[in-house]
Amino acid sequence: MKFDIITIFPKIFDSYFGESILARAQKKKLIKIKAHDLRKWASDKHKKVDDSPYGGGPGMVMKVDVIYKAVKAIKKKSNDRLILFSAKGKPFTQADARRLAEYDRLIMICGRYEGVDERVAEHIVDEELSVGNFVLTGGEIPAMIVVDAVARLLPGVLGKEDSLAEESFSSDGYLEYPQYTRPEEFNDWKVPEVLLGGNHKEIEEWRRKMSK
Repeated sequence: MKFDIITIFPKIFDSYFGESILARAQKKKLIKIKAHDLRKWASDKHKKVDDSPYGGGPGMVMKVDVIYKAVKAIKKKSNDRLILFSAKGKPFTQADARRLAEYDRLIMICGRYEGVDERVAEHIVDEELSVGNFVLTGGEIPAMIVVDAVARLLPGVLGKEDSLAEESFSSDGYLEYPQYTRPEEFNDWKVPEVLLGGNHKEIEEWRRKMSK
């Protein structure tokens, strides 16, 4: 699966995507992640990607024409999904991660400044997503979140795929049960007795009860 991210700060992604599970998945060619510098498609000599808002007001708004050129250059197939991150977007959930994992490619647009020209949402992207009821300086962190959540659902990305069936949000109302490891006791904090007895039926029942 391919993840294309349109941003004015492409180097932001180098560290996070260059470590751990996502780095290994790229090395195995299970996924491909590419951050595109939006300024590449700016036509003026200053590589300007934003302008002042019509009607007045503070800040700058990212330009629709530059974003359109970027999307047109990157989008290749009908099974590509175009996403814009915005405060008014649909809240991103695990169900969305599973849905988006069915596409061949996700193209994500990271806004900055006061936002993105509304015509991008109206005419270019397929959907708008939000990662929470708070304001960030840009869409780069949301893009990392979506890539991480979607990529780990793809075959071969996780070392033990059966862990997906028992993790939080794998089904409605389900949160993963508490986990413990050695030492058995620390600072008088003890591991629940049921986990130490070796009775797998009792352990399974305890875990099911704790997960709901």
